[in-house]
Amino acid sequence: MTDMTAATRRRSRLGLFIAPVLLLVLAAAWSGFWFYAAAQAEIAADAWRAQEAKAGRIYDCARRSIAGFPFRFEVQCSGASVALVAQNASKTPFTAKLDNILVVAQVYDPKLVIAEFSAPATLTDNVTQTTFMVNWSKARASVFGLPAVPQRGSIVFDEPGINRLDGSVQVPLARAKQVELHGRLADGSVADHPVIETVLQVAQGSIQGVHPLLAEPFEADVRTKISGLSDFTPKPWPQRFREIQAAGGHIEIVQSRIQQGEMIAVAAGTLGISASGRLDGELQMTVTGLERVIPALGIEKMLEEGVPQATLDRVAPGVKSQDLNNLFGALDRAIPGLGKVIKQNANAGVAAGINSIGTESTLEGRKARSFPLKFADGAVLLGPFKVGQIPPLY
Repeated sequence: MTDMTAATRRRSRLGLFIAPVLLLVLAAAWSGFWFYAAAQAEIAADAWRAQEAKAGRIYDCARRSIAGFPFRFEVQCSGASVALVAQNASKTPFTAKLDNILVVAQVYDPKLVIAEFSAPATLTDNVTQTTFMVNWSKARASVFGLPAVPQRGSIVFDEPGINRLDGSVQVPLARAKQVELHGRLADGSVADHPVIETVLQVAQGSIQGVHPLLAEPFEADVRTKISGLSDFTPKPWPQRFREIQAAGGHIEIVQSRIQQGEMIAVAAGTLGISASGRLDGELQMTVTGLERVIPALGIEKMLEEGVPQATLDRVAPGVKSQDLNNLFGALDRAIPGLGKVIKQNANAGVAAGINSIGTESTLEGRKARSFPLKFADGAVLLGPFKVGQIPPLY
């Protein structure tokens, strides 16, 4: 009886040690797995950087570290920099530097990667030697589908602002309350011929130094679908655009809405790429509040002060600034005050011209005008009027 009791006691004491031992074994195994996975993550990051470098996008960190044990991976990149090379004829046309990037992935869901960016960032155009300072209150990005083909991705900036550095002075260029860019593989799309759907949203955006009309806050929501891509292999953008053109791909503006005060503009259509690398296609636009936009363009004031040749080259190719000024002078000499009257009625004339192009319509319960906006080898045409020129994509 005594021997049986002693044996039972020994077994019960042994049972007390089994659970802690198993726990230690599991902890050691998990630690080994975490450190192995962390090492593999660093290898994968180096391989990705090498791939991107071949495409002309060079990423670097002054200091890199991995933490987050035991349930996630946190990669800190301090002194981050990006240099874009081989994107055009210039050796290094663009560089960017920012203080810190934090990239996080959960051990149980490694396909989802989340990143946070610390402000500010310094952007330098090495062709023009112009430097920009970019600030934000919060910036984050996410990508799902790694390390294989990404299925979707997003990047969001809260209160972003861009200033141009003029010596020690920062000149404001653009502001917004929030900017969001989302992208994903379209349903049914395949990795070797992907179709990408994107959404760009801008809340209370404004652009300074271009035109007073753009300095007023606006809201934007633009949804596109891009086809003609051959794969997701890292490549310079000019090469990517050439592939889209060769494949007959296009950029479909599925939906676009911009609002600025009482003015609302919506557009949809398809844009392709010409053999020379310029945009071709047509958007059907519907706009409310044209009567407010036309006076804001300041055509009357432009005529009063003299039309710069650069402006005429954009809106009326072939017309010489001196010839136009001589015309108004001749009108005044023939009938004093006639040139002035024509200048003062210029906005009304342009508004009437635009109204003659489109058709009456209704947008969100308001009177509107619908008309085509055409792109012909980079030239932007509003009816017969050329209103802009877009540079080639390659």
